[in-house]
Amino acid sequence: MKIFCGIDWASDHHDIALIDTEGTLVARARISDDATGLQQLLDLLAEHGDTPETRIPAAIETTRGLLVACLRATGRPVYAINPMAASRYRERHTIARKKSDHLDAMVLANILRTDAAVHRTMPADTELAQAIAVLARAQQDAVWDRTQAANKLVPPARILPRLPRRRPANPRRTLLTRGPRTAGSRTHPGPSSPTDQNPAAGRAEEGRTPTRNRG
Repeated sequence: MKIFCGIDWASDHHDIALIDTEGTLVARARISDDATGLQQLLDLLAEHGDTPETRIPAAIETTRGLLVACLRATGRPVYAINPMAASRYRERHTIARKKSDHLDAMVLANILRTDAAVHRTMPADTELAQAIAVLARAQQDAVWDRTQAANKLVPPARILPRLPRRRPANPRRTLLTRGPRTAGSRTHPGPSSPTDQNPAAGRAEEGRTPTRNRG
């Protein structure tokens, strides 16, 4: 009886599902992301027919991590399934949008059972290629961590109070309000003659009779 293994991975634990050629679930488990969890997975595979001659293939949605490296070191076929492709397969089994780690592991196992021929296994890289991949992944993780740390900082614009914005003056409206200036118009509206300063003196000047010049 042929067995297929699906692994739904996480940062601190992984869900395992083993199914047969009929799609029946034969075993399930949750393991930790350490050496103990890996040994638990290898024992579970060995109990269901995993041998050096007939390795049980495994499907997982990532190409990095301790678990993937250890599975590839055992010499078994490891399939890296694109998460978007896995989500399309998930719609065959359920229409609920609630995430289920156990269901995701079964979906990955069923992908190998029905469509293993259209997916590729991870290549057997050399030690140099594996070292380059580790360094590249470490650099990518460092960039992501730096970006997340920068996004957590509060911008100064959120701390300082907002000042009221002054609307810029409309030059066209200002010119229309003031109007054009003529050549005889005065620049300063203030008084320019003694009569303007004292209106009573101006009226007295109007009532005074002009005197003749006696010669």
